[in-house]
Amino acid sequence: MSEVELTIKGRGNEPSGVRLTATLALSGMLSGFLLSWAYQVTTPIIAANKAKALQAAVLEVVPGSSAVSYLALRAGVLVPISPDEKTTDPVIYGGYDDEGNFRGYAVRNAGAGFQDEIQLLYGYDPATKRVIGMRILASRETPGLGDKIFKSDSFVANFNDLAVEPEITVVKDGRDQPFEVDAITGATISSKAVARIINEGNAFWLGSLPPAGEEPPAPAPAAQPGAREGGRP
Repeated sequence: MSEVELTIKGRGNEPSGVRLTATLALSGMLSGFLLSWAYQVTTPIIAANKAKALQAAVLEVVPGSSAVSYLALRAGVLVPISPDEKTTDPVIYGGYDDEGNFRGYAVRNAGAGFQDEIQLLYGYDPATKRVIGMRILASRETPGLGDKIFKSDSFVANFNDLAVEPEITVVKDGRDQPFEVDAITGATISSKAVARIINEGNAFWLGSLPPAGEEPPAPAPAAQPGAREGGRP
């Protein structure tokens, strides 16, 4: 067989441009379908897990609470909403004990840290005007230093009984005042970021909350969080 015949036969076995285009188009459609299907299946699961994690965080930063209420700020009034409701209104969370007694609010806020944004949740008792708990929800602060804002029990304990007036202040030489927080050695910027984020949350919310003793009532059992996070200022 001559070289010319071999060349002709070899070219005859190559797929045509139409066939390649059709194969690529089919592969693209199949990939798109699989991605869309995976998104639709996993999105509700992810949302439900986030809602459960948020509820657990609220119960943690509001000691003594066992039930959570989602409260949207509308026209200057706190209005109970369903956990499933999408809203652009700022949302705060109320914590209640087994008897339906109000135990405190949980405030979610975020702000710049040393490395990236810090997201946190803190409890607030309007009766005593004190922060009663704090939990970092998301942070990328420096490992071994900045990450102590959630890994150091002693730093987190600063926020278990912390006055908010005149405002929360970070100090380096030990707490002398009820509104002071001990900075983490080597991570003063991260420590101050946490205090600033809480102060900013207080500046937004405290003037909008009802007087102590006039908080919204406890939610009905069916209204407990289970599907979606609330918003934040």
